[in-house]
Amino acid sequence: MTAPSLGELTRVFTRIGLFSFGGPAAQIAVMHKELVEDRPWLDESQFLSALSFCMLLPGPEAMQLCTYAGWRLRGVHGGLIAGLLFVLPGAAVMLALAFAYALWGQLPVVEALFLGVQATVVIVVAQAVLRLARKTLNRTDHWLIALASFMALYAFDAPFPLVILIAAAYGLLFHASRGVEAPPVSDHRTSLRQTISRAAVWLALWFTPILVAYASGAAILTKIGLFFSKLAVVSFGGAYAVLAYMAQEAVTNHGWLTPEQMLDGLGLAETTPGPLILVTEFVGFMAGYTLSGPGLALAAAAMTLWATFIPCFLWIFVAAPHVEWLTTRPRLTSALAAITAAVVGVIANLSLWFALHVFFDKVARADGAFTPSLPVLSSVNIVAVVLAGVAGFLLLRLRVSLPLTLAAMATVGACLPMLSP
Repeated sequence: MTAPSLGELTRVFTRIGLFSFGGPAAQIAVMHKELVEDRPWLDESQFLSALSFCMLLPGPEAMQLCTYAGWRLRGVHGGLIAGLLFVLPGAAVMLALAFAYALWGQLPVVEALFLGVQATVVIVVAQAVLRLARKTLNRTDHWLIALASFMALYAFDAPFPLVILIAAAYGLLFHASRGVEAPPVSDHRTSLRQTISRAAVWLALWFTPILVAYASGAAILTKIGLFFSKLAVVSFGGAYAVLAYMAQEAVTNHGWLTPEQMLDGLGLAETTPGPLILVTEFVGFMAGYTLSGPGLALAAAAMTLWATFIPCFLWIFVAAPHVEWLTTRPRLTSALAAITAAVVGVIANLSLWFALHVFFDKVARADGAFTPSLPVLSSVNIVAVVLAGVAGFLLLRLRVSLPLTLAAMATVGACLPMLSP
């Protein structure tokens, strides 16, 4: 296959970045459609191996998968283009919304507009789970792994790293060469010296702004940089896995924002393109705004984005060349296949979580060892259910494109408050 030009790669990843609504499940689905189905840039085994690899890394797996895909196609330049285009549109939207929130508080018009978007994403996410299940669960034990991972996360609130670790251990211990296809060895593999050199460059990029802030006496920027750097290292399992920890630190220990503001920021992050972890930008912005107004807020938001996403490039550019080779080892390939099966259950859990929060205004978690998220049936949002039905009709029956469907449903959502008595 001929590698795409940088111009063509930029156009495709711009589209991915602009329409990457709905969290990792929908984002992975969009990438799969663009990179595997619509054009032969990656084959199924390459895409799934990359997905399994990125699920093992700290940080937002969808952004890292996008960066990996760009790196695979055009090296470091391609990875930078893909990763930045995945993050920057959502970061720009989040910055605008954070400014509006700081100035005017609640945003009912924006919430109404994105209700249509969220209802559409429920349909997109459901399609993603079904598509991935059909393509990856081709063995009985893989179906059982997917079901077990879903139940462990949904019903028992099991730690995400533990679920992935158990799946990997199963693949290693019960290795079966048949049915596990190793991807071809990449020509991107690098020497140990090159790996160390790349790691040094990206570590320097990561910490230089923090050191500059410390040297200039900007205590709040230094604290923000260090806090979100630590978060970037421990954030295994995606944004949902670390939201509780981040909320506790930012609200209780640092006092950067109130619990209500933290929840509002999460709601805004759910409605923007890009990774849900962009809620960190809102937290950094509000920390700076509360202390000193818009100027410090902009600097704090920039520091937050830097400390959150630069580590993602470090993980990909340093580890990816060697993981490509490692995935050709039969036993490790078996482990990755088991992890991929578990990922289907993980995405199904995220999909259900998202659907519950779109269709119901109140969702409670049961107490005890058995802790599934259960909707309060009396809080059902009939409007969201109807909007999802309309979105499903447009996407599945009329085959309207996703961008047009999103635009149409956002318009309908924005008009709803005008129809209320």
